Amino acid sequence: MAAPAQPKKIVAPTVSQINAEFVTQLACKYWAPHSKKKSPFDIKVIEDIYEKEIVKSRFAIRKIMLLEFSQYLENYLWMNYSPEVSSKAYLMSICCMVNEKFRENVPAWETFKKKPDHFPFFFKCILKAALAETDGEFSLHEQTVLLLFLDHCFNSLEVDLIRSQVQQLISLPMWMGLQPARLELELKKTPKLRKFWNLIKKNDEKMDPEAREQAYQERRFLSQLIQKFISVLKSVPLSEPVTMDKVHYCERFIELMIDLEALLPTRRWFNTILDDSHLLVHCYLSNLVHREEDGHLFSQLLDMLKFYTGFEINDQTGNALTENEMTTIHYDRITSLQRAAFAHFPELYDFALSNVAEVDTRESLVKLFGPLSSNTLHQVASYLCLLPTLPKNEDTTFDKEFLLELLVSRHERRISQIQQLNQMPLYPTEKIIWDENIVPTEYYSGEGCLALPKLNLQFLTLHDYLLRNFNLFRLESTYEIRQDIEDSVSRMKPWQSEYGGVVFGGWARMAQPIVAFTVVEVAKPNIGENWPTRVRADVTINLNVRDHIKDEWEGLRKHDVCFLITVRPTKPYGTKFDRRRPFIEQIGLVYVRGCEIQGMLDDKGRVIEDGPEPRPNLRGESRTFRVFLDPNQYQQDMTSTIQNGAEDVYETFNIIMRRKPKENNFKAVLETIRNLMNTDCVVPDWLHDIILGYGDPSSAHYSKMPNQIATLDFNDTFLSIEHLKTSFPGHNVKVTVDDPALQIPPFRITFPVRSGKGKKRKDADGEDEDTEEAKTLIVEPHVIPNRGPYPYNQPKRNTIQFTHTQIEAIRAGMQPGLTMVVGPPGTGKTDVAVQIISNIYHNFPEQRTLIVTHSNQALNQLFEKIMALDIDERHLLRLGHGEEELETEKDFSRYGRVNYVLARRIELLEEVKRLQKSLGVPGDASYTCETAGYFFLYQVMSRWEEYISKVKNKGNTLPDVTEVSTFFPFHEYFANAPQPIFKGRSYEEDMEIAEGCFRHIKKIFTQLEEFRASELLRSGLDRSKYLLVKEAKIIAMTCTHAALKRHDLVKLGFKYDNILMEEAAQILEIETFIPLLLQNPQDGFSRLKRWIMIGDHHQLPPVIKNMAFQKYSNMEQSLFTRFVRVGVPTVDLDAQGRARASLCNLYNWRYKNLGNLPHVQLLPEFSTANAGLLYDFQLINVEDFQGVGESEPNPYFYQNLGEAEYVVALFMYMCLLGYPADKISILTTYNGQKHLIRDIINRRCGSNPLIGRPNKVTTVDRFQGQQNDYILLSLVRTRAVGHLRDVRRLVVAMSRARLGLYIFARVSLFQNCFELTPAFSQLTARPLHLHIIPTEPFPTSRKNGERPSHEVQIIKNMPQMANFVYNMYMHLIQTTHHYHQTLLQLPPAMVEEGEEVQSQETELETEEEANLAQTDLSSLTDATSSQESSASQIETTCSQTESTPSQTGASSSPEATPAASDLSATVAGPVAVPAEAQVPQDVTLAPEETK
Repeated sequence: MAAPAQPKKIVAPTVSQINAEFVTQLACKYWAPHSKKKSPFDIKVIEDIYEKEIVKSRFAIRKIMLLEFSQYLENYLWMNYSPEVSSKAYLMSICCMVNEKFRENVPAWETFKKKPDHFPFFFKCILKAALAETDGEFSLHEQTVLLLFLDHCFNSLEVDLIRSQVQQLISLPMWMGLQPARLELELKKTPKLRKFWNLIKKNDEKMDPEAREQAYQERRFLSQLIQKFISVLKSVPLSEPVTMDKVHYCERFIELMIDLEALLPTRRWFNTILDDSHLLVHCYLSNLVHREEDGHLFSQLLDMLKFYTGFEINDQTGNALTENEMTTIHYDRITSLQRAAFAHFPELYDFALSNVAEVDTRESLVKLFGPLSSNTLHQVASYLCLLPTLPKNEDTTFDKEFLLELLVSRHERRISQIQQLNQMPLYPTEKIIWDENIVPTEYYSGEGCLALPKLNLQFLTLHDYLLRNFNLFRLESTYEIRQDIEDSVSRMKPWQSEYGGVVFGGWARMAQPIVAFTVVEVAKPNIGENWPTRVRADVTINLNVRDHIKDEWEGLRKHDVCFLITVRPTKPYGTKFDRRRPFIEQIGLVYVRGCEIQGMLDDKGRVIEDGPEPRPNLRGESRTFRVFLDPNQYQQDMTSTIQNGAEDVYETFNIIMRRKPKENNFKAVLETIRNLMNTDCVVPDWLHDIILGYGDPSSAHYSKMPNQIATLDFNDTFLSIEHLKTSFPGHNVKVTVDDPALQIPPFRITFPVRSGKGKKRKDADGEDEDTEEAKTLIVEPHVIPNRGPYPYNQPKRNTIQFTHTQIEAIRAGMQPGLTMVVGPPGTGKTDVAVQIISNIYHNFPEQRTLIVTHSNQALNQLFEKIMALDIDERHLLRLGHGEEELETEKDFSRYGRVNYVLARRIELLEEVKRLQKSLGVPGDASYTCETAGYFFLYQVMSRWEEYISKVKNKGNTLPDVTEVSTFFPFHEYFANAPQPIFKGRSYEEDMEIAEGCFRHIKKIFTQLEEFRASELLRSGLDRSKYLLVKEAKIIAMTCTHAALKRHDLVKLGFKYDNILMEEAAQILEIETFIPLLLQNPQDGFSRLKRWIMIGDHHQLPPVIKNMAFQKYSNMEQSLFTRFVRVGVPTVDLDAQGRARASLCNLYNWRYKNLGNLPHVQLLPEFSTANAGLLYDFQLINVEDFQGVGESEPNPYFYQNLGEAEYVVALFMYMCLLGYPADKISILTTYNGQKHLIRDIINRRCGSNPLIGRPNKVTTVDRFQGQQNDYILLSLVRTRAVGHLRDVRRLVVAMSRARLGLYIFARVSLFQNCFELTPAFSQLTARPLHLHIIPTEPFPTSRKNGERPSHEVQIIKNMPQMANFVYNMYMHLIQTTHHYHQTLLQLPPAMVEEGEEVQSQETELETEEEANLAQTDLSSLTDATSSQESSASQIETTCSQTESTPSQTGASSSPEATPAASDLSATVAGPVAVPAEAQVPQDVTLAPEETK
């Protein structure tokens, strides 16, 4: 297998290069947003840029990046576009910019939407150019750019402007491009279409000739484009050299065809056109397919296109076709061919009379049709309306190969898609793992196209939806597997031994050489299948390794996935491994196969089962594992061995590799998706179309649901009647009671329910009445029945005053249907979620709710808040491994709940014992739940009924208040409650108290009845299953757990009615979808009633490690984001309570009217200034430090030493002023910088009690969902904006701070970025040098925005700040020291003994601190010590074995010392260095220190 060439990495231009560029000079002159005097528009500028910069550089990405970044499209091209100035260069420039925006993943159509007038003309010019001759005005490369632009247009149908233009190309009139006989055949199939067709003809006749000609051109556009492509394809020679422009054009064209076929709106009429052009036949017979190197990707794309052209769907109706319907279509085709043969071709009589199964294979069709002449084949094809009729006495122009392939490919039997899927191995093999077209390296630049499915807005069917996700999920995990294999195997250093075998020169923690491998079982296949039901093998390894690694290997559990690898190295012993060269040829890797652990074998060769019993101690180092191999893969390998004489793969393995359990769940998820595709997965009817992206996006909103609920109990949602009235602005609130004293929560509200499908037209009189009625809410306060006399019987209550949008979200969540809540940072998403859960729990006690989140941390936050509400904890259950992190003594895991039930049962039976004693009943009623039940029935109920009959109203006599207390039978039992139990004020009040006491007793027995099952079920496993299926009402898990355990949950009969998803915008599309299907349908229908998704699509999407899947396949799009794009209605929370109003302004422009809660203005912490700092937020410009800005010791491992030092210096300054260190977090946008900052913190502040450590040092992406009072942010990059250009990352970065945000960055770079303008225009409005007030201690009384009374100092650069902090620190040490000296010199009488001792101790401590700090700071100041340790971090991060010196420092130049290198001078002597001191020139390093 040829090793793939390593793709080139695109190097972003530096700021200095940007400034030196011709483009930048032009930008400054003509269109840059910050230039003051702009020259007038000049068309020649566009011509020059296109010819000299773009064409001359052969469309170099770097040039196009520069142009697009300079806002060329927004501020120059489209702003000045009109038909008069339109030219080739103009069109091409716009297309290049739009394509670049798509490549960079930034919004592309906004500019066009603002000025849409000339877009139709522009689009027509593009169509014309796409059809131009290749040797004419437009070169093939240019036409490839146009194809890509068209592809982006077809994939942006949600944009009205684009849709209006594209629709004309893909609607029914495009069938003009069909040959007449085929058109007639199609119209005959669907009679309704003929009506439409006649209508189209009539309308055409009414048009004026010019408009008609224009319409005809648009309709025929795609047919003509196909013909043009076929001519380009035919010009590719078989073996002579071919220009890559031709190959790229062909690849892009097939990509366009796939995208048109994979969307229902475009496919509907186009599929027939494509079929009529016989494009696939032309492609499969073309020379390009047979060119090994150049045609590889083209062939893969072609297979995808073939898959979609034959997709199991009815093009007109959009309904999925069953297997039976597909078989019928196949049989119809064959029989129509047989009829034609019987009627007109005597030489085909045998074929005509054969049964279908005999003649529908490729072999038999070729055998039957092969001997016929070309003319006869043409005639057969024309009878089937596949080709135009052959005129008499004329020979066909088509060659025989084409005609034969046309007939055979159309009529051969196809294997069904589900069968194909079931025969597919789930583990990747070496062929897929190292195929660059399917699993590109991380350096994917976005230039070429790939053989990958795309996730866009719409899908053909649920099968298509699952299949695309299945393939992408499989390949994304393959990418991670490749990284693991390359890392582990290269660490083992396989070399060729002298005798030609393999010798391992190194070792790896995650891989071991295989001593012996034998296949021990190949079970018989199931009926109708040709692969074995299971294949098992034994793998023996020698664990002569450290104990903890040995434990890891022995700890491999059932279902853990491992990989079996064969290497045959060709390099002699001792050859160095070079990471930059292709992996496969260096290592000599031949095969990779996956396997799943069944267990380790004991001495007797039996599998050691997982369980509570201790595992047996095995002697020696040799261990054997029993593994399951993939039966499909085994069958394929064996077939190839037998039929082709290939070697037996299973005789060759010599390495076994394991992976980290957390990253190794891909097989379980893939199996889950595959199982879903094999079952009739029932999505609720109200959701089906929305998930596929069709129909009315608001059809699942509660207002349109037929089962909308009129009256809802809002329980403790409202704090008062005033709160309720403000929560429904514009509504008329009618309260059922007039007495204000009785208008207290909880409230039941009756809403005016209008069915979504009401009458459209109303008469004028009824309208006002109707709207008045529609806005009236009937509110009924109700009293929660007394629950008992103990204080803990009082229900827990909500204390949050929800805003009116939060109330709308809660109301929507309680109603059936789909609820989407967009929650910007700090708007109380979790509080809303918890209130919805609580309200559903109380309104529908019989229903069960499933909570799904992305992270365990979010689940923990939800659970902590749920526990604070009135929800019985016996109804809560938490699945998965995250429950250990819950900050509570209660355990909500399955076994934790089982233990709770058992403990609670004992407590309750004790209560029963006490009750029995108090009533003086003999016997042992509290022995089991069953005996307690009888005791309640015969002893407790009888006494209560007798009591009720005594105290009830007797006719017309007034009841006596004292009787309620006198006759009460349970006085002795409630003796331990607060006394007196009965107040004696009124009969009603006392009666309610008596009933409350009885409710308390009754609840004991109700719970015991529920716990009876735990007496009958003996094992913990059975009890936990019972809890999950019967007892729990609120079940929580992460989306990963749901995907892994679906099979088990369905098998148990798990049921639920509602789903609530938190962090929905961070969950992968498929992981959001699987939780909908964790239960079997009832009578063919899903019982799901509500789906509540809470998330924020303006923050970061799911993490996809491979750029190609993220960008090309759009795999990072969550289902939540897709629903928002499709237009599903959302409730946008609009008041934040996390940050100061000024900080909120940095990101609230991204949201619909996001305001602040009142407390943000009122609370003192928000109105007080940040002590020692002039501003509450500031952007601080950081120039190169000693000539170095960003550095990249390893690919994508960005660091910036100047910024790292500056950030840490500000952190130390804040701590020295008195800020608590745990209120400060340091964030950065790159992992490399995170490690560098951590190193500097370890050196500077690690063990220093005066400073401490920040709360967290992490990346922006990792900190999503968290917050802190003060955030110090380092943006790292100085050459290109990098991934901060994704506005979602910017929003997360800006919204983490509550009180202070200080950003360190290269201002000149970031202020030019179009997407970041709204935030950076606010940041750059303030001074770009740090303004500090060193004499103002923390906390301060100064109000935010006030001028300080203390002196403000301006810090110009990082060395100055480092010096300043050092001097401040030394000053603090000296003053503390001086203070203790003074204390010691006081007369003994003035100092208490204890105090003296204490002061001596403190003095010693302070001296130690001073020494410690001096050594700390000075150790940092000489060489690049921080860089050395960061190097070690880098090595561990990048999992590298060896690194060259230049790779491991923050930079390879010896001058790049840490910031405080200038401090070494100040540490050496007592003389203070002036604050402006620059870096001393004489600090040099020994060469070894730079490594």
